[in-house]
Amino acid sequence: MTTAMKADLPNLVNSSRNLAFLLIILLFAGACTIQRNPVSGNKRLMAYTWSQEVELGREVDREFTAQYGLYDDERIRKYVDEIGYKILEESHMRREDTDEKFRETEFYFRVLDSPVINAFALPGGYVYVTRGLLAHLNNEAQLAVVIGHEIGHVAARHSSQRAMRQQLGQVAILGGAILGQEFLGIPGEPVLELSSQAAQLIFLSYGRDAERESDRLGVEYAARTGYQAAEGAAFFTSLKRISEASGQTIPNWLSSHPDPGERENTIPQLAREWEEQGYEQTITNEETYFEMLDGLLFGNNPREGFVDNNRFVHPELAFQFPVPSNWQLINERNQVILLSPEENAVMIFRIDGESDTPEESIRTFTAQDEVTINSESPTQSSNRHQAYQADVTIQQDNGDLRALVYAVSQDDRIFRFINYTSADQFPQFETPFNTVTSEFDTLTDPDILDVEPVRLDVVRTEESGFFEDFLPDPLPVGVSAHEIAIMNQLERDDYVESGRLLKIPVQ
Repeated sequence: MTTAMKADLPNLVNSSRNLAFLLIILLFAGACTIQRNPVSGNKRLMAYTWSQEVELGREVDREFTAQYGLYDDERIRKYVDEIGYKILEESHMRREDTDEKFRETEFYFRVLDSPVINAFALPGGYVYVTRGLLAHLNNEAQLAVVIGHEIGHVAARHSSQRAMRQQLGQVAILGGAILGQEFLGIPGEPVLELSSQAAQLIFLSYGRDAERESDRLGVEYAARTGYQAAEGAAFFTSLKRISEASGQTIPNWLSSHPDPGERENTIPQLAREWEEQGYEQTITNEETYFEMLDGLLFGNNPREGFVDNNRFVHPELAFQFPVPSNWQLINERNQVILLSPEENAVMIFRIDGESDTPEESIRTFTAQDEVTINSESPTQSSNRHQAYQADVTIQQDNGDLRALVYAVSQDDRIFRFINYTSADQFPQFETPFNTVTSEFDTLTDPDILDVEPVRLDVVRTEESGFFEDFLPDPLPVGVSAHEIAIMNQLERDDYVESGRLLKIPVQ
């Protein structure tokens, strides 16, 4: 949760209706059309026209970047832009025999402020990598293969093909909470409150054939640009190690993505095929890449909130509140979400930037047509912060919700909780709902208020030795030696020669 949170009024009543409505738009607005594929040049049945793909990408990009945020480092943004546009020039999107509408489509390359190792693309020219992914690459050639892979999804129009198959009967049903798409077999963050357009375009996985085609295209585009495309295999080795370390290995036959181990073998083979065609692949730009990584934020940023001893603490905004036992906490850019163990109750916490008092915040919410007030009253949090609360019922076609809506004033900000579940289950959640809200308080612990994030320190070894010998003692909180080894594409007991560049997390 960042200091740049938006004052978006959640409308719980309309969310399910909007979800269904947007899903219908996504799946049927394209109305099935014969369209050209820029990669093959052939025409085939697609869900959207190209102009519709561009518009869909533009709309979802606005929503996605607003909710999750871009990494605030102009130097890194320009670096990724430069690599992205170099790869784009060698892609099917910029070739002379490609239709003009594809050649003239503008592309956008984004770095998301997320520690998750992820990359994906939206139709119409939007490509994303996370800072977590950047930290786990070791040179520019590896980044080129990943970006090429995502450009390949756009060029091959995989989103439109996937939506076409869904229109023919393979429609995925989305619930209120959507698990993030696995990137190459590594599960992503849980995602809530994205529209169904965003969820469909970002978080539903491609088929294995589409992923393999994008692998081929990523290697092709990187090789044609002069990068050592075979370097991409080392990154897939890291992904496999991360998967194994977290106990989340997905067997190849159960995953829509090719297994990372399979890609370890196929990527060098694909690179050799392009070398045999006369494409010299010499560029790695390791030093330039490591220079870009120096100072990169690593892991979650504690300044934007974290859980400490069963309480959520936010050093930047200086507040805290308890987290019930076994509840899952999702700290997003503009809100904090708590999910009950069975995921049948939710608490949503955010800044209300539109109201001047807690009572005004609650009355704005309860003024919605479908909201019935059961009771309301002024109150206090931690016996010192002025607050106002309402017990409400929210009418829905598929069953009423019951919610505790609670607003509290701290300094010059109004914070609001919307804690809800089904009407019949509300009594069993009244205690955690009330405990969290009534114990909201100002954060005063100086050690937490002064906490700093972990960043990457790029070092060049001055002498040879085992990798573990170069690690700081103690390690930053929450960072393991094994994790640092994987990030450097090394084993903990590997012997490192002098002069090698290493990424070391420091705090």
